[in-house]
Amino acid sequence: MCDVAIFGAGPYGLSLAAHLSTVPGLEVRIFGEPMSFWQTQMPRGMYLRSNWPATHIAAPASAGDSLGLAAFGREDGQPVPYPAPLEQFVRYGLWYQRRAVPNVERRTVRRLDAVNGSFRLTLDGGETVAARRVIVAAGIGGFARRPPQFDGLPPELASHTAEHSDLARFAGQSVLVVGSGQSALESAALLHESGAQVEVIGRANHINWLQGFLSYTLHHRLGTVVKKVLYAPTDVGPAGLSQLLARPALFNLLPRSTRDKLWKRAVRPAGARWLVARLQSVPIRLGRHVIAAREQGGKVHVRLDDFSERVVDHVLLGTGYRVDIARYGFWAPALLERIERVNGYPTLGPGLETSVPGLHIVGAPAVRSFGPIMQFVSGTRYAGPAVLRFMQRRQARAQVRVAAATV
Repeated sequence: MCDVAIFGAGPYGLSLAAHLSTVPGLEVRIFGEPMSFWQTQMPRGMYLRSNWPATHIAAPASAGDSLGLAAFGREDGQPVPYPAPLEQFVRYGLWYQRRAVPNVERRTVRRLDAVNGSFRLTLDGGETVAARRVIVAAGIGGFARRPPQFDGLPPELASHTAEHSDLARFAGQSVLVVGSGQSALESAALLHESGAQVEVIGRANHINWLQGFLSYTLHHRLGTVVKKVLYAPTDVGPAGLSQLLARPALFNLLPRSTRDKLWKRAVRPAGARWLVARLQSVPIRLGRHVIAAREQGGKVHVRLDDFSERVVDHVLLGTGYRVDIARYGFWAPALLERIERVNGYPTLGPGLETSVPGLHIVGAPAVRSFGPIMQFVSGTRYAGPAVLRFMQRRQARAQVRVAAATV
């Protein structure tokens, strides 16, 4: 019986394990392949859109700056620039893991059951592990959104951006990219630069480019003090709202309708300004969407809502993710049924604990309860300390009960 079991060894899982390692006597086990989503489900050559401070994986206060990007850059021999290249961020995550969480068990959790007030984990190979608490940091890899128009197409003809680590495989092919957010736009740029013939189709009437004139002025023209007042280092949300979103506990106190409006405003589809030049030669058709797609002769025949058609070698879906924790394949049905959920999102309380005592969920599934910061790396700034405080309070109460029982 361990005290805490963590599923997932991406930024959230690693940060949680590092924070909890500071609690004396707390036995923590973490399962998963470190940084696997970033290595296998994001294309080489991409960059992280977040600013430099928001790209750090949060570390315990006792670690100071020793686990930050600057320390990594010195050891790596190459300072981390902005925007940060994916390959360098992956190396950073693996470096963080080796120093802060060396005991990662590279095993997959196949099933999670609740048993008599604790939990039973069944690992690949059939081994079981018991844990008093469980933290699910399983990421978004299984949440890729595939519009129903493409259901009848095999993955060789239509795939999601999350299914590729190397877009160079499409060199010489015609590819239709669906979407107008960062994932779609950056994938289009990478495809074009790899020698593919690319067109982008987006439902939106215009592209929201980050760091437009007003944003650029507020960030760079009015001085450091104004920038710090208007923008939190977590880099989520526009001026002013950024500061609120950086405080998830405060965000969670707002009325549900207000939270939903702010959530939508903060994470609307957008592209980084540094993509503009890279997309100059890529046709982008906005205000249009695909109404039908079929296979014929080894190609994809696509019809748009204006009844124009395209015949391409492949359709790449930059259509984002839709959280539904039921899509995590490890739940025992009886346990999943006990988790209070709304539209696929778990309802979370202090310490990001679900309605099942002892079960915590972090990362993107926590967005509905604690705001859009939780779907970015910068959300580790809140999740780690929040769960740590929760555990410390629980441990202190247990010690008080033991002391009282011995009097």
